[in-house]
Amino acid sequence: MSASASNYRRNYSGAANPETKCLSDGKLNSNQASLPPLARMSFNVDLSKTKFEVHMSVEVFLAGADREIESCYAVMFELRPHVPPDEFLARVKRQTEIAGYRLAYVIDATDGEVKAVAGFRITECLAWGKFLWVDDLVAKSGERSRGYGGALFDWLVEHAGAEGCAQLHLDSGVQRFAAHRFYLNKRMSITCHHFALELIN
Repeated sequence: MSASASNYRRNYSGAANPETKCLSDGKLNSNQASLPPLARMSFNVDLSKTKFEVHMSVEVFLAGADREIESCYAVMFELRPHVPPDEFLARVKRQTEIAGYRLAYVIDATDGEVKAVAGFRITECLAWGKFLWVDDLVAKSGERSRGYGGALFDWLVEHAGAEGCAQLHLDSGVQRFAAHRFYLNKRMSITCHHFALELIN
């Protein structure tokens, strides 16, 4: 497993510490805390043309243990309120087994809380080759516009590149104007219309 696929602290100055692990509940231990600080539009980013800079220090982790996955629920609920808390863990694990779905999340060193969560998978298709698909990306309400979502997005771009992906793709509901501004500011392009058909009434 590459360094970008393990849990580590990243300060986005270009240095990564793969030995910095998160506790199973997604909280920081004392050593970590002391470290320096249905209609949708589809977006995609060409990784060969993307450069980004982040001017903050955050912890980005991949959820592995059950308690890590569960620690992401409160933030994910803000984006996916239809998923009951007692089903969240099982659904994430099922998606992981079936489609390689992973949860990445941001923790603030000052309080040990999860501030942003992303669900994603790496896959391949004839249209785009190998690419990273972002299923879910959300920052905690009251903590938005503070850089947590941006740092997590930039980590996803870096992780996709490290895994040999040519592009990163996601869908965003047509009503989510603030999200659209965010993605366009991240140099994403609107490349598709997403169509959906309800099969179960």
